Amino acid sequence: MIYTAETRKRPGEAAEPIVYRDIPTPLGEMRLVASAKGLRGAWFTDQTLLPSTEGWTRSESDPILEQARRELDEWFAGQRREFEVALDPVGTPFQHEVWRALCKLDFGQLASYGELARTVGRPKGAQAIGGAVGRNPVIIIIPCHRIIGADTSLTGFGGGLPRKQALLKHEGSEYLSRNPRARRVCDGQAQLPFEQPSFDWPPGP
Repeated sequence: MIYTAETRKRPGEAAEPIVYRDIPTPLGEMRLVASAKGLRGAWFTDQTLLPSTEGWTRSESDPILEQARRELDEWFAGQRREFEVALDPVGTPFQHEVWRALCKLDFGQLASYGELARTVGRPKGAQAIGGAVGRNPVIIIIPCHRIIGADTSLTGFGGGLPRKQALLKHEGSEYLSRNPRARRVCDGQAQLPFEQPSFDWPPGP
């Protein structure tokens, strides 16, 4: 994975061409967004904080978007474990530090916020780490779904806890908290509101 991002404090600072397209996935429609340098964002289109497309151009032929679409198809089909598309997310220096650390988590590897905090050299910064993880703009490809609570609870996920559970299952982690209290808290919270995907992907013609 090529992480090409420049550090910016606000997403709107740079007036640059931005393209986007919507793609189907086993977990619902996703919106991919790219700059000339790399993938700027990836969200499920029903996420609450989905950015507006105002000022962006829809493109079905942009090479970065097409590479991201192809790699996501391969990932969902079980034919890929790592992504190679160039990334260009917008964030603060601290957010980029956290997002780069997320990119180093292997397929199926889980970590807590505290463990991630120690990885980036901020052992007492779990809460700040959680904020940066929650602002991850490139869902799945920057794998924030691999972060769970210290008590092994699912905690949050921008795409919703049902999808987080499905993503972890796809990577071989049948979610079951080690903590009885966390199991009670999470009981039923991660049931998909639609049929459990088989990840027989991509769909046939």
